[in-house]
Amino acid sequence: RFLAVNRVEGGHTKAPAPTIPDPPVPAALYAKGLDVRAGPVPVPLQLQIPAIGVNASVLGVGVTPNDVMDAPEGPAHDPVWQQAFWYRGSAVPGVISTALIAGHIDGPRGTQAVFGHIDELKPGDAITIHDNRSGLDVHFVVTRSVSFTLEEAAGKSALRQMYGVGPVAGTTPQRATDGVAHLTLVTCAGTFVNGTHDHRLAVFAKRVA
Repeated sequence: RFLAVNRVEGGHTKAPAPTIPDPPVPAALYAKGLDVRAGPVPVPLQLQIPAIGVNASVLGVGVTPNDVMDAPEGPAHDPVWQQAFWYRGSAVPGVISTALIAGHIDGPRGTQAVFGHIDELKPGDAITIHDNRSGLDVHFVVTRSVSFTLEEAAGKSALRQMYGVGPVAGTTPQRATDGVAHLTLVTCAGTFVNGTHDHRLAVFAKRVA
């Protein structure tokens, strides 16, 4: 059994500093026990980026048999091209950790997809994660954007920046040491070569409310 002990300085008892609670976050987004290798599931979130006209529903995705984050595709009329993909192995958006959300840059036959304009985002632009159940809005602002080559994007340094330390190490999301909730938006970029784009664009944001 532990007893709380106040520090004594200069003959006076100093009370411990009050604990500041973490800001509210969305509740659990999918059924408990869902494996990270299971297929995509809808989650009750809306991704809103006013500067580029994004108001997208969100799928919770895991990893493919090739151990890469799932990015569902479909025929031209499939709504998946206009949906965002929250990686279930990352943090719930708003938690003091790192959440990652991806999206397609383009769709079949040259159509524009949900993240077709995220290269236009600049520091200070607003991003909101809206919880459709409670009405909670988690607000972020863009801090920077980085374009990685495919080789760079596969390296641990870039992966830690995008996903946070936990998922890269094969564990659950870890609390951010700076005490801030981080959000990463990721999409393809560059030139389409050999079935994929040759760069990945990451837009980094931090929670402000």
